[in-house]
Amino acid sequence: MLRPVTDTDGAPFWEYAARGELRVQACAGCGEPRFPPRPCCPHCRSFASEWRLTGGRGRVWSYVVPHPPLLPDYAARAPYNVVLVELEDAPRIRLVGNLVPHPGAPLGSLAPEQLRIGARVRAVFPADGGAPLPQWVPERS
Repeated sequence: MLRPVTDTDGAPFWEYAARGELRVQACAGCGEPRFPPRPCCPHCRSFASEWRLTGGRGRVWSYVVPHPPLLPDYAARAPYNVVLVELEDAPRIRLVGNLVPHPGAPLGSLAPEQLRIGARVRAVFPADGGAPLPQWVPERS
């Protein structure tokens, strides 16, 4: 099973994700959201930060469907998609994940021809107690 590698700055992201919350780090000085998490604001250089809950919605900004040859741990899962999602309430933030047809669906269960740049999506988290890797599902209109 794939597990995130955490560091001091990013650990809160994974703690919130384990609770089913999509939060991003923001500067407590100027309010600018930032991702990936880091100790200092690139805008005002403040070291004060906070973690803001997002609405968990966004749009597919880009995507790729890797095919073998890949690293051995990933080759057995191919083909699958990797999407870059621009958050609706923090458009400078883009998060990487996988698009699945519904919560709990396995990686690679969405046909590659169903992927569309600009598609509206929302974040979901595994309910099985596995790694808290956020996934994305299509927003139903």
